[in-house]
Amino acid sequence: MEPVLVRGHNYVYNMNKLDKTAVFALRDKILGGEVLTDEEAYSLVSADREALRDSAAAITRSLNTLQFDSCSIVNARSGRCPENCKWCAQSAHYNTHCTEYPLVDHDECMAAAHNNAGKGVHRFSLVASGRSVTGKTLTSICSMLREAAKETGIETCASLGLLGREQLQQLWDAGVRRYHCNLETAPSHFATLCTTHTIADKKETIRIAREIGFQICSGGIIGMGETPEQRVEFALDLRTIAPDSIPLNILSPIPGTPLQDTELLSEDEFIDTVAIFRFIHPRTQLRFAGGRARLSREGQIEAMRVGINGGITGDLLTTTGSTIDTDKALVNDAGYIF
Repeated sequence: MEPVLVRGHNYVYNMNKLDKTAVFALRDKILGGEVLTDEEAYSLVSADREALRDSAAAITRSLNTLQFDSCSIVNARSGRCPENCKWCAQSAHYNTHCTEYPLVDHDECMAAAHNNAGKGVHRFSLVASGRSVTGKTLTSICSMLREAAKETGIETCASLGLLGREQLQQLWDAGVRRYHCNLETAPSHFATLCTTHTIADKKETIRIAREIGFQICSGGIIGMGETPEQRVEFALDLRTIAPDSIPLNILSPIPGTPLQDTELLSEDEFIDTVAIFRFIHPRTQLRFAGGRARLSREGQIEAMRVGINGGITGDLLTTTGSTIDTDKALVNDAGYIF
């Protein structure tokens, strides 16, 4: 087979099928404490499926705990976003009939925090539409997160866009300890999906957040027209920022957005992607996020076997998630502790 040039990278690798022996050798390399080279990571695209998944499962069991890291989110501000992300229902550039409001009601937010904490969810996050959150809105969000943590003991997180040092410090002072900012997709693919900000903009916010002391939650969406090689490119790019948690969304094409007619990602494609991410991020929380309801129950359990060990539970912004009670049962059936 002729070597294949990987888009977005400056070297050539051979795409001949990676047999079981070669996959197991890469598994053992990781279990021995080493990391994959870029070329080894790309070779996983052609790996024997059974060996890939079984090896990823072995890495997950050996290098991670059985504690499933659960989190819940509340959409603190919805719609009217000036950014032109092609996947997003909340962008003002598209007619999606998304619900719009300037700031979530305080009592509604507190009720959600109490409900989630009472059911054993570990983390509670406020997420807001828009390029960033500043001023009185940020002050109100900080106040609600501080109150939620004080009243319930739940760990708090935030996802408020491209913040600067002053805004991130305000969150830190409110007791928030994890900041979320998705890179979304491979660098070679991102500019085809969004032109109002860049991955470099995101990495600058992440850099400042890390300097302040935040844990970092950063992942993206699988199934936005990227190639399998670009999914590896995405995983490798995430490795440069070393997130503590990687949420993996599955695109749910939303009517009115430019991606509304995108071909749906298959269950096998997503599970194989999870396995590859586990090879590249052997000790990182890989988190179920939006779109997973498209997977069968068996598919979700298989994804957890090969690498998913965290998840967002409850309603997920503009797409419906699962209930906490059904997620508990699912997690327990997969062999984890909720």
